Amino acid sequence: MKETPPDSSESLLAGIKSPADLKSLSVDQLPALAQEIRDEIINVTTATGGHVGPNLGVVELTLALHRVFNTPADQFVFDVSHQGYVHKLLTGRGGDFFRKLRQTNGASGFLYRNESKHDAFGAGHAGTALSAALGMATARDLKGTHEHVVAVCGDAAFTCGITLEALNNVVSSTKRLIVILNDNEWSIAKNVGAIAKYLNRLSTNPTYNKVHHDLEKFFTSLPGGVEMNRVYMKWKRETKDFFVESSLFEKFGLRYIGPIDGHNLDELVKNLEFAKQCDTPILLHVLTKKGKGLEAAIAHPEKFHGASPYDPSTGESRRISVNVAPNYQDVFGKALVKFAQADKRVVGITGAMPSGTGLSHLAEALPKQFFDVGIAEEHAVLFAAGLATKGIKPVVGIYSTFLQRAYDQIIHDVCLQNLPVTFCMDRAGLSANDGPTHHGLFDLSYLRCVPNAVIMQPKDEDELVDMLHTSLAHEGPAFIRYPRGAGVGVKIKHKPALIPLGKAEVLREGSNIMIWALGPMIAEALVLAVRLETEENISVGVVNARFAKPLDRPLLLSHAACIPFIVTMEDHVVTGGFGSAVIEALQEANCPTSVERIGWPDKFVEHGSSVEILREAYGLSSEAMFQRILTRWRHQSTESITADV
Repeated sequence: MKETPPDSSESLLAGIKSPADLKSLSVDQLPALAQEIRDEIINVTTATGGHVGPNLGVVELTLALHRVFNTPADQFVFDVSHQGYVHKLLTGRGGDFFRKLRQTNGASGFLYRNESKHDAFGAGHAGTALSAALGMATARDLKGTHEHVVAVCGDAAFTCGITLEALNNVVSSTKRLIVILNDNEWSIAKNVGAIAKYLNRLSTNPTYNKVHHDLEKFFTSLPGGVEMNRVYMKWKRETKDFFVESSLFEKFGLRYIGPIDGHNLDELVKNLEFAKQCDTPILLHVLTKKGKGLEAAIAHPEKFHGASPYDPSTGESRRISVNVAPNYQDVFGKALVKFAQADKRVVGITGAMPSGTGLSHLAEALPKQFFDVGIAEEHAVLFAAGLATKGIKPVVGIYSTFLQRAYDQIIHDVCLQNLPVTFCMDRAGLSANDGPTHHGLFDLSYLRCVPNAVIMQPKDEDELVDMLHTSLAHEGPAFIRYPRGAGVGVKIKHKPALIPLGKAEVLREGSNIMIWALGPMIAEALVLAVRLETEENISVGVVNARFAKPLDRPLLLSHAACIPFIVTMEDHVVTGGFGSAVIEALQEANCPTSVERIGWPDKFVEHGSSVEILREAYGLSSEAMFQRILTRWRHQSTESITADV
């Protein structure tokens, strides 16, 4: 039965419930649909924030993909997947679900296999698409099926080592793979390095494909032309650059087509249809404009890569609440400038995140002491290790979740050699709207087991500066974790203080319960201590642990000797985290003191509208923590009375 096209007098987007509805539209209706999609993305993200620029840039590309291929039978693998909003709108996730983008019970900001059968592979970090797509294509070949696999990779993905590793394996793994190189010259910040320069040369050389196309057309026009063209293609590969310089991708065995106008639907569809018929891996080089359709996003592509709620007419952020406290990232960035000005050996390193980490302050003030290595976290850490061997004091500004990607370099190259590299780990804790790929909930666990690592977390902005000062003076690896967003508003003293390694700070004395807390949980601990004392007459002390490693064992054991109950609080998973360190220390000292660990459970925490909503859902609201401590204390007291009797 033939499907009835949506009424052109109504919203075209409202009529799209699946890719089949898109296919029922006429070619003439597609530009209007593209505009509706852009309007919807802008309208939604002004309220929710999100990855505005990347999605506005791939509207036509995503429309063309869904016109040519058939998901979920055919599979799209989007690198990072922060450009998946259009794909969501075309696969039944529009309406109210999309309008709650990045909010509780709304659409994820990334592709998520549990959200839709059309999401073939989830992602949140760069560089994963080509390897995953190659694995899927190889599995298809092994099973003898015939679906298409398409990897959509931004140009920044090719600065990731893992993408180049996959590229090296394509021709030895499959004969059928389609790779879309979505080239907008940006990752989050402007792309850097040799790959970016190379792609720019390709995109500005319109003769490349014309020469190859004309030669192929010439050979196929001759008698026995198909065989002649096959011989020519083989000869071209073997003689490399005899006629025209081969593209980098052809040297890896992929046929290169491009550059293609990424906003010309007819050209996109024509080339994708051609790619479907190829019996060799093919790469389509597509040129797109990041932020197309929103002037503010085009003018400020870094800001609108991942934007907070904004005014579309001005591009200015909409402030939900007024908070005079500076963001931790800016406290770090400005402090590093001062340390770098005082000591020319201090340098800052980022992996394509100068603004997000606060290192843009250093880039502006001291550009020769600033290095942006692109989306290459493994290289960033190993590069820092090399610098450290020559007396330089490298500071790597990085999100907690992205540091996971360089774990081998942390162990093998930095900590094993005990090199003085400082890691400043932003977004430790929740990145609520972004979800599980971006929460920084695992760093204490994956770092605490590594010898020579010093791990600390400040209670406020002033202590962050002290910790940076301390780490730069330390002759070994140091890791400082801190949350996303604003600090608590304390004044930063003029001269930073060195903190003795492993020395905790007692903020409040207590005789019944002692709470050992890290970072943002310290403020929560102080509130709980006052409430337990005023409402339940329980004497509760609070310790700012400051260090997860080395732990202040003398202070901990002195508390355990006279206080019957210890509570640990951390903005981190409890498995292997700070609370585990406390339990291990007590067990090694044969101390039977009871410990209640409060932190995030052994689960991947989903995205939500706010940190507060997610804390409520996982038993970490102030009320839930109060009841948990009180219940455990009463149980402890009952057991103690029973034992005495």
